[in-house]
Amino acid sequence: MYTEDWIIAHRRYQHLSAAYSPITLETQRERQKGLTRQVFEQDASGDERSSPDDSDDPRHSSGSPDDTPRSSGASGIFDLRNLAADSLLPSLLERAAPEDVDRRNEALRRQHRSRALLTLYPAPDEDEAVERCSRPEPPREHFGQRILVKCLSLKFEIEIEPIFGILALYDVREKKKISENFYFDLNSDSMKGLLRAHGTHPAISTLARSAIFSVTYPSPDIFLVIKLEKVLQQGDISECCEPYMVMKEVDTAKNKEKLEKLRLAAEQFCTRLGRYRMPFAWTAVHLANIVSSAGQSDRDSDSEGERRPTWTDRRRRGPQDRTSSGDDACSFSGFRPATLTVTNFFKQEAERLSDEDLFKFLADMRRPTSLLRRLRPVTAPENPHFCLSPELLHVKPYPDPRGRPTKEILEFPAREVYAPHTSYRNLLYVYPHSLNFSSRQGSVRNLTVRVQYMAGEDPSQALPVIFGKSSCSEFTREAFTPVVYHNKSPEFYEEFKLRLPACVTENHYLLFTFYHVSCQPRPGTALETPVGFTWIPLLQHGRLRTGPFCLPVSVDQPPPSYSMLTPDVALPGMRWVDGHKGVFSVELTAVSSVHPQDPYLDKFFTLVHVLEEGAFPFRLKDAVLNESTVEQELRASLVALRLASPEPLVAFSHHVLDKLVRLVVRPPIIGGQIVNLGRVAFEAMAHVVSLVHRSLEAAQDARGHCPLLAAYVYYAFRLPGTEPSLPGGAPPVTLQPATLAHGPGRPASLYLARSKSISSSNPDLAVAPGSVDDEVSRILASKGIDRSHSWVNSAYAPGGSKAVLRRAPPYCGADPRQAIDRSSSRTSSYLEGSSSTPPATQPRPTVQKLLHEELALQWVVSGSAVREAVLQHAWFFFQLMVKSMALHLLLGQKLDTPRKLRFPGRFLDDIAALVGSVGLEVITRVHKDVELAEHLNASLAFFLSDLLSLVDRGFVFSLVRAHYKQVATRLQSAPNPAVLLTLRMDFTRILCGHEHYVTLNLPCCPLSPPASPSPSVSSTTSQSSTFSSQAPDPKVISMFELSGSFRQQHFLAGLLLTELALALEPEAEGASLLHKKAISAVHSLLCGHDADPRYAEATVKARVAELYLPLLSLARDTLPRLHDFAEGPGQRSRLASMLDSDTEGEGDMGGTINPSVAMAIAGGPLAPGSRASISQGPATAARSGCALSAESSRTLLVCVLWVLKNAEPALLQRWAADLALPQLGRLLDLLYLCLAAFEYKGKKAFERINSLTFKKSLDMKARLEEAILGTIGARQEMVRRSRERSPFGNQENVRWRKSVTHWRQTSDRVDKTKDEMEHEALVDGNLATEASLVVLDTLEIIVQTVMLSEARESILGAVLKVVLYSLGSAQSALFLQHGLATQRALVSKFPELLFEEDTELCADLCLRLLRHCGSRISAIRTHASASLYLLMRQNFEIGNNFARVKMQVTMSLSSLVGTTQNFSEEHLRRSLKTILTYAEEDVGLRDSTFAEQVQDLMFNLHMILTDTVKMKEHQEDPEMLIDLMYRIARGYQGSPDLRLTWLQNMAGKHAELGNHAEAAQCMVHAAALVAEYLALLEDSRHLPVGCVSFQNISSNVLEESAISDDILSPDEEGFCSGKHFTELGLVGLLEQAAAYFTMGGLYEAVNEVYKTLIPILEAHRDYKKLAAVHGKLQEAFTKIMHQSSGWERVFGTYFRVGFYGARFGDLDEQEFVYKEPSITKLAEISHRLEEFYTERFGEDVVQIIKDSNPVDKTKLDPQKAYIQITYVEPHFDTYELKDRVTYFDRNYGLRTFLFCTPFTPDGRAHGELPEQHKRKTLLSTDHAFPYIKTRIRVCHREETVLTPVEVAIEDMQKKTRELAFATEQDPPDAKMLQMVLQGSVGPTVNQGPLEVAQVFLAEIPQDPKLFRHHNKLRLCFKDFCKKCEDALRKNKALIGPDQKEYHRELERNYSRLREALQPLLTQRLPQLLAPNTAGFRNSLNRTSFRKADL
Repeated sequence: MYTEDWIIAHRRYQHLSAAYSPITLETQRERQKGLTRQVFEQDASGDERSSPDDSDDPRHSSGSPDDTPRSSGASGIFDLRNLAADSLLPSLLERAAPEDVDRRNEALRRQHRSRALLTLYPAPDEDEAVERCSRPEPPREHFGQRILVKCLSLKFEIEIEPIFGILALYDVREKKKISENFYFDLNSDSMKGLLRAHGTHPAISTLARSAIFSVTYPSPDIFLVIKLEKVLQQGDISECCEPYMVMKEVDTAKNKEKLEKLRLAAEQFCTRLGRYRMPFAWTAVHLANIVSSAGQSDRDSDSEGERRPTWTDRRRRGPQDRTSSGDDACSFSGFRPATLTVTNFFKQEAERLSDEDLFKFLADMRRPTSLLRRLRPVTAPENPHFCLSPELLHVKPYPDPRGRPTKEILEFPAREVYAPHTSYRNLLYVYPHSLNFSSRQGSVRNLTVRVQYMAGEDPSQALPVIFGKSSCSEFTREAFTPVVYHNKSPEFYEEFKLRLPACVTENHYLLFTFYHVSCQPRPGTALETPVGFTWIPLLQHGRLRTGPFCLPVSVDQPPPSYSMLTPDVALPGMRWVDGHKGVFSVELTAVSSVHPQDPYLDKFFTLVHVLEEGAFPFRLKDAVLNESTVEQELRASLVALRLASPEPLVAFSHHVLDKLVRLVVRPPIIGGQIVNLGRVAFEAMAHVVSLVHRSLEAAQDARGHCPLLAAYVYYAFRLPGTEPSLPGGAPPVTLQPATLAHGPGRPASLYLARSKSISSSNPDLAVAPGSVDDEVSRILASKGIDRSHSWVNSAYAPGGSKAVLRRAPPYCGADPRQAIDRSSSRTSSYLEGSSSTPPATQPRPTVQKLLHEELALQWVVSGSAVREAVLQHAWFFFQLMVKSMALHLLLGQKLDTPRKLRFPGRFLDDIAALVGSVGLEVITRVHKDVELAEHLNASLAFFLSDLLSLVDRGFVFSLVRAHYKQVATRLQSAPNPAVLLTLRMDFTRILCGHEHYVTLNLPCCPLSPPASPSPSVSSTTSQSSTFSSQAPDPKVISMFELSGSFRQQHFLAGLLLTELALALEPEAEGASLLHKKAISAVHSLLCGHDADPRYAEATVKARVAELYLPLLSLARDTLPRLHDFAEGPGQRSRLASMLDSDTEGEGDMGGTINPSVAMAIAGGPLAPGSRASISQGPATAARSGCALSAESSRTLLVCVLWVLKNAEPALLQRWAADLALPQLGRLLDLLYLCLAAFEYKGKKAFERINSLTFKKSLDMKARLEEAILGTIGARQEMVRRSRERSPFGNQENVRWRKSVTHWRQTSDRVDKTKDEMEHEALVDGNLATEASLVVLDTLEIIVQTVMLSEARESILGAVLKVVLYSLGSAQSALFLQHGLATQRALVSKFPELLFEEDTELCADLCLRLLRHCGSRISAIRTHASASLYLLMRQNFEIGNNFARVKMQVTMSLSSLVGTTQNFSEEHLRRSLKTILTYAEEDVGLRDSTFAEQVQDLMFNLHMILTDTVKMKEHQEDPEMLIDLMYRIARGYQGSPDLRLTWLQNMAGKHAELGNHAEAAQCMVHAAALVAEYLALLEDSRHLPVGCVSFQNISSNVLEESAISDDILSPDEEGFCSGKHFTELGLVGLLEQAAAYFTMGGLYEAVNEVYKTLIPILEAHRDYKKLAAVHGKLQEAFTKIMHQSSGWERVFGTYFRVGFYGARFGDLDEQEFVYKEPSITKLAEISHRLEEFYTERFGEDVVQIIKDSNPVDKTKLDPQKAYIQITYVEPHFDTYELKDRVTYFDRNYGLRTFLFCTPFTPDGRAHGELPEQHKRKTLLSTDHAFPYIKTRIRVCHREETVLTPVEVAIEDMQKKTRELAFATEQDPPDAKMLQMVLQGSVGPTVNQGPLEVAQVFLAEIPQDPKLFRHHNKLRLCFKDFCKKCEDALRKNKALIGPDQKEYHRELERNYSRLREALQPLLTQRLPQLLAPNTAGFRNSLNRTSFRKADL
């Protein structure tokens, strides 16, 4: 309970530490406001058609988003001269000094940069934020879910008398009343008037009509019960209810007289019996039903009538502040307010009034339809005004004391509620249950019980402490129960609420008087007759008596002094009802913040109070204590505290802890002896803390802190004896024992009661018993309760380094800083002088100790059991010590003393011992109880972090170092080092979260190498510096490395980066988790620096950045394991290897951590001796090690960029100058990777991602792996997870509010709004731009460094590659302007880079520039065309022609046009015109041919563009598009580079369409082209001889042999200079071809490709590739084996397509064979072509010709377009089939195709067998399939016609083949076999074998020419029968028993068929029967028939 002002210790800059101002999504959002939108090409493309035209206004050159011009859809050749050019760059043509250009570029780059890079990057991961703290919630009153109930009206059919209502909540499941009663009175004024005689003036508080109920444990079993009472009248309840049940409002006129009579009677009863009530009616409302049906439409159910008078009582209910609670079985928080009309009331039954009966009724009512409800939602105010607390105090806001109040109704929770008392509450509830007067003689029938609270035995001493009900005075001196008419043993449901005096004494008791009330006025009889008395003394042994009582009732008035005894004592001379048996049962319940109602707490408080008062001797229960025995009792009661029941212990926890602290600090003096209770009190404290923790386990936060204890330390805890004297405002109270006003209006000592019971000789106590309470009431009345706690936020006073927060106004009187520690003697105690004690008491000597010293001491010396308890909750004791130290410094005015002198040495020794032992515990427990180890680790780190603010920093650092050593020693033997490393990482991170982290690192000291150890040898000697002639500067180097000097200088930063270095070690275990932790720590620190106003200035930030310089080397060495964002083979260390001139790994040690540092780190999973260096150069580092996840890599890179952005450029330059070549290469690689990692994805990407939930999948995977591998306890992971998920698990996280809800929602909620996506794209665009600009700045620094070096070519090449990459990725207009400026500067300074060495760079550059020339954003075009123009000029100036650039530009354009989808030729034309303009205006080159050459080139490019416009038109028609590309490629036959480019374009297009075989063919053609060229240059054995070598792959390749000497002289500049025209290029092309063949399933072709490739690889001794090739071959052959039958691979389906009609232009009357994807149906291709051409020509123009007959052109409509589509099959001649054995052979290299058309002489397609003819058509194509396109023109066709008998022969042969195949199939397929058999022998087969035989074999033909056919058919049938027999035999072997019958049936059918065929097959042809004359001898014929007959 609040008894003193709170003191909050607050450090001035604490809010800036990472712990208190975390960087979260929200704060990031806040700081991202006001970003400018970057303009990106890919975002601009969407609105390409709608935006206005470009203006030539120079202002537009800044790239504003509105200049994306329309693309003209026009084709046709434009006149280039008539176009408008883009604006020119003003100073482009001037020739300025390179230095000036650089300076100007840099100044431009510095403008409009974003200040804080990390604001643009997603906030650090909340999961890792171990350092996060938050202020605990201030202790506040406990409320459950609150429900506001308003009573609106109560109306019956008749209105004759006043009715009074009572509301309360009941929980049926718990069988418990869960709220106090709320009394309301809705009577009209006329009805109230009837009671005038009895009423006092009603207090405003009793006129409330609305109440706020609180429900802590919502459940579906809660009912709101309404009971009605009326004034007592004669007759039992049923009689009194009858008029209400019978009379209806509509019959008012009819019943007028009756009503009058009733009214009169009522008036008489009111006048006479107005002070008594009688039970009348009740009803109940099921809360859960209302909650579930609120807001549904009105529902009515039939009233069930009988005993339910339908009265209405309307009320409104609405939820109040919706705090949730644990048990969500039934939550009221979603409850919309509803108006409720209750129409059924039940009359009360005199025998069934008790609560038990009520619960039975309610259980019945839970069945549905028991209530009729009409619901109408209404709204209720969130924060109601005019509220009264249960004590009737005003709750703010209370605008006007005259307003009608709303009462807060006190809750009696269904289960325990653990919350400390925060306000004074002292209430007693009295429940009379029943009375049994059946044996009492005399007239005792209408019984009522009067209750009074007596302070003495005189009747006038009844205190006014009983709360009034409705419409009466606020407090009364007596109250009555309702009367049950004529009942000698009534039951009661009454609740009396009493306000207990603050000081209950032995004289206080409750008096119950029983009256008989006579209802009829008889002369001579009194209205009420007392018929019995009984009482309850309230104190027993100084404890409040509560609980159920069954009391005897005395008939007579009790004798004097009776109140000291209980009624159970039979007093002499008294008569008792029923012979002194208990006849009256009553229950008392107290709700009090004064009386703990727990024996252990009571005893403890009593003893402490006795010691404070020093009033001996003292009676405790039956024992009398004197000074000698009290110590033993006190020790016993301290030990017994752990037995106290949890609820009261938690409720009084603040108080208990205060007293324990006091016992530690002020050991009591008993009999002049100091009794040292430190140890016992410390143990008790440990147990109390444990108990409180256990009770509130559910509410713990992620760190295991209990919010209640945290709030105690933060707010309530203070050093005892430092209470300032009273505030000036309140009058000092002289009563010493009842000192009530330490803070205005809060009672200070809970134990006022004790002083009364201790001794009556104490002079201070001669006080009237009521006065103490008057005091309380006066003070309480003067001040309302303020629940808003607004003062917590408003009163931070920024004084000193600690702001102390106090509740009271400024103090007068004694100085609050009463010195606690005036003596520094060893015992740290002193006798307090009289000056500092309050004047009211006699000075008593007290000993004073310092709490933090005692705590440290007791902790260090504590025994194991206590130590265990303390360790579990170490955080509490640490925080207590820290606050105690802070207060000690403040009150002792020691804040200005030097830190070394603030605390005595032995205290620091204790602290060191403590930290050591706790550290050891962390290490030893990590494998037993990971969770505890985590909590301890964090607590220890926070403690040390707090100490940094209080103690000498050197001392704290020594503790940290000691802890590190402990961990390091353990790591070597640890079975699972990752867990320990994780903990140490967290530890470091928390330490680094200190608000003065930067200052603690001493960022500004000059760097000097350490004095003692010499600079490590390896780091200086192995540094073969590349650039600087003098030796590298060790100071600079040590700044950039984790050298010993760096770590000495910057202690914390050193620790952090060392942790990072260890985590990034290739061999580190549990790596992915450690990577993430370590990187996240650095990231969150850097974010903090960005957000910290103290480091806003650039110079300051540069200093801060120096603390992180080693990060650059670290990241550089980790490069091989970073996620490769620039995916592509062999790109991993693209530039490093290029620069690595010397042997790999040598001279490369400088960048890694050297051995001596490794030793110093002394951690890591290996023993120190076993490692020479943390990373042995790139050679080994790159090989092994766990790769970093994409997320970790990106974060690491953003940290690197932060350092590069903020570090001082001069420093970076000196560092770059000292780097060895390979290291510089790796640095460039790192920059390259940065560009790739932060590339802008475009708005579209954000919309796409939005449809997936992709948050952290990688990290989750990593976590899962860790859990599986056991590197981190799965249990702890589960616990962590469940904490994160549970909705209420950590509502008030104490030290660390991880707003679970916040980030979970943002990550898991999939659908973001449009605005959010816009915002994300905006931020991402800014991040991409800033990252690229930082890279550009760094590149400029490197270029300046390299200017003078000898190795500059290779480095500049690498730099240019990075620049090119940046120009090629998606960049904003802003960046491109700077990037292109840098590129121009580079080219002008080092032209030889492009024009002497490698052509690849030139090609790349041309491609990039051209792409930007076609940009939709004019600013980009302006800069790109300027760059391109300068490039040409530069090339020209070197050699008087610019053939190389010409060639490259033409090639680039071709490849650009071929591959880019949304390429805008119109914009490119503008750029071409701009370049022309530059050429015309360039004065310097007027006399040369330059302008002319430029013009030629531009017109040439223009032509190509026009070709491509045509391609644009056919963009949707893949065949036509490929044809066009094919045509363009053919056009470049004389220019191999361009032909190659176009072949590659075609391959790309095919791959995009999924035509892998065609893509492969393009690559084969390209390879053949290159081979042909290489053969011209040199004659190498291992190279293919030219195209001929590729014939096996494809017969089409020979067309590439068009190259011959006369066309091409290979040496001419610029020809065949691309990277592909080399052996390596050839290898690349072949590999790609093989890859495409594999994707297309053409594995046999893969083999052929590799046959050409393998000799080249062998010649190069490239065994790695050879191994790979053979591996791939093995895969290919294995696949061929497994897919031999060919069913698994389906290669393609072929169709003949003919186009007819002028509409088709070039295609008219052309026939093609189309290759379609496998299993394409005729309908599909037909539908596709029809749809496509319909779209092109319009509706009703295109017609598909359905048959395959020859088309007659004359019959077609000239206006229409006709397409004929026929399915064709590959056709092979017999000799071909010998070679084409496999399925692949029969599907590869196809030139001839066949289709058949059935017809009959009369024109129908099908007819009877004798007239069925067939036409066979053979088509030959120009090229063999697969070719580089998917449709090939038909070049030849021939037709043959078959007669009916030939058709029949073909059919029978086909059937026979099918049978043979099904029979011989291996493995056999029974199903297929049976299907074929059924079709062959089944009797029902139409036009089946039998019918064929009957038609063609029945009679011998007349025409001898047909004999051959006749005979052939007979032979076919014989063969057929034989095959049927084989098939049947085979089938018999395959079937199971269930198919036997089926098989028999097949056999029967077969024999029938054979019988039918027999006669037809046996007849001979006439020529065979003729005599064998020599003249008719034809040996050929004869032999053939003979054979057939055998």
